[in-house]
Amino acid sequence: MDYSDFYRDQLRALRAEGRYRVFADLKRQRGNFPVAAQRDDASNALREVTVWCSNDYLGMGQHPKVLAAMHEAIDAVGAGSGGTRNIAGTTHYHVDLERELADLHGKEAALLFTSAYVANDATLSTLVAMMPGAVIFSDEKNHASMIAGIRHGGGPKHIFRHNDVADLERLLQSVPLDVPKIIAFESVYSMDGHMSPMREICDLADKYQALTYLDEVHAVGMYGERGGGLAEREGVMHRIDIINGTLAKGFGVMGGYIAASRDCCDAIRSCASGFIFTTSLAPALAAGALASVRHLKSSQAERNAHQERAAALKAALAAVGVPVLPGPSHIVPVMVGNPVHCKAITDTLMEKHGIYVQPINYPTVPRGTERLRLTPGPMHTDAQMEVLVEALRSLWAACPVGKGQYVRLAAE
Repeated sequence: MDYSDFYRDQLRALRAEGRYRVFADLKRQRGNFPVAAQRDDASNALREVTVWCSNDYLGMGQHPKVLAAMHEAIDAVGAGSGGTRNIAGTTHYHVDLERELADLHGKEAALLFTSAYVANDATLSTLVAMMPGAVIFSDEKNHASMIAGIRHGGGPKHIFRHNDVADLERLLQSVPLDVPKIIAFESVYSMDGHMSPMREICDLADKYQALTYLDEVHAVGMYGERGGGLAEREGVMHRIDIINGTLAKGFGVMGGYIAASRDCCDAIRSCASGFIFTTSLAPALAAGALASVRHLKSSQAERNAHQERAAALKAALAAVGVPVLPGPSHIVPVMVGNPVHCKAITDTLMEKHGIYVQPINYPTVPRGTERLRLTPGPMHTDAQMEVLVEALRSLWAACPVGKGQYVRLAAE
């Protein structure tokens, strides 16, 4: 077999389908986010672009308290963690952060991972391994990390229709009451902006004696009185058994975690290979995340501004006829429905308007639902929003994607 030809054929197929991913070479500017410098590969020249797809939703990656805490930690203990938590990687920064996260979610304990992806994969697979015969009930739009964890667990599973509690109950009824069950779902679904009916799901969990496993990755920091997520806002945090969260989005740093009972976290800590054999977060990351969590527990300013910006952008795009998928969250999906067109739109936005948005294609979303995923934040100005809206209005006027015949953007 010619392996080089194999790789080239795979890449050619991706390019032909419009799914080949190109990474923008960006350099964020401290204190000037969402503006970044883009480096041109050919000329090596830099130019300013405005970022509209960052998951640093609240701009906490630029917050003075976060930066100061990270600098202080580097000066105090150095750069790396020294290894896995089990061998040499636990510092007091990890301990403090886990206590702060447990408090944030009203749980007895929390456990840090290098990412929320790893936290989902390791926790879900370990739960199934520890509970022989456990059946997982998973929302059909759950994140890839949850799907990976469920698959790695190797146990029986049922997939229920997205946010459909009637379908979930139908599936729960098919399993004997005394069989261990886990209902895995998200609070905010990041590609559509949907929110889950978590109160009704908790009612079913009580009725059918199931554990609840909630991914709050796109809600922590941004919803709830203290940033505890959608479960806090909806008053059901105490009814969720295990909460998965991230430190890389609303909190603006890096890392993931679960918050649950002390015994649950201890069991995962003791048995999950994704925790045991992975180098722990650098102390500076833990220190920065700790500062961010503490700040957002008491500050409403970032959350309020974030919601206002999201509502303003949705309204402005709808007013000029750009097809925004409606939803109650901060996510602003602009529907395209074709991978080649989606890539052409984002290329044009970058090249002609200095606007950086990544196209969202399969497998992140189903084929035929390709989109732009806009994430307005507190730091996006009215002027920047006007430039974005006008650019999209002009592109949709020339090329009514999803509403009629597509005209090649490259011809403009």
